[in-house]
Amino acid sequence: MDLTTAHLADACIRLGIPVRTATLTPVVPGTRTSGRVLPARHAGSVDIFLEALERSQPGDVLVVDNDGRTDESCVGDLIVLEAQAAGLAGVVIWGLHRDTQDIRAIGLPVFSLGTNPTGPLSLRDRAPEALSTAEVGQWTVTSDDVVFGDDDGVLFVPAASVEAVLEKAAGIRDVERAQAERVRQGESLRSQLRFSEYLASGLTFREHLRKIGGAVEE
Repeated sequence: MDLTTAHLADACIRLGIPVRTATLTPVVPGTRTSGRVLPARHAGSVDIFLEALERSQPGDVLVVDNDGRTDESCVGDLIVLEAQAAGLAGVVIWGLHRDTQDIRAIGLPVFSLGTNPTGPLSLRDRAPEALSTAEVGQWTVTSDDVVFGDDDGVLFVPAASVEAVLEKAAGIRDVERAQAERVRQGESLRSQLRFSEYLASGLTFREHLRKIGGAVEE
């Protein structure tokens, strides 16, 4: 799939679907992932991840909630390797990872807030919903969601809406690619979007774009 999270986010906006994103970065730049959310709330021990993997399906993405903590890491190379062996499509961490060199060698897409060599600092009480929901930033996600990740971050889409979002995103991608190619051929974006006409129209820019079928904003 060559759709980016930017295309998907724009599609969500146009379809009236909440845009649920998080500024997480891939351990290996250029890495992409997508799959059903497999939630796990970290409480200081890897057993929660192993239990999540016991109920996983191939193609799932392990979504780890560690409260966005920056004083400890919660995922290292062994869990990433175990996730890969279970057929998962990636790991998304609302927190930090470690063993970066080994994770890069494994090759499974991993997204996190960054790195810290320190592992879990303490054991905490396990939440009743530890295997049913995960919080990523301000968002609560479940196995009813699909996560997409690339260099721009991660995006969560309700599974029931994925087909519509993908279709809309493909249309946005195609229009924008055509616009970019025309710029490369010497036709400015302002010309394509009839910008001088917009300046004299009295419309908002988005109203103007809808009128002419532009796709930069909606």
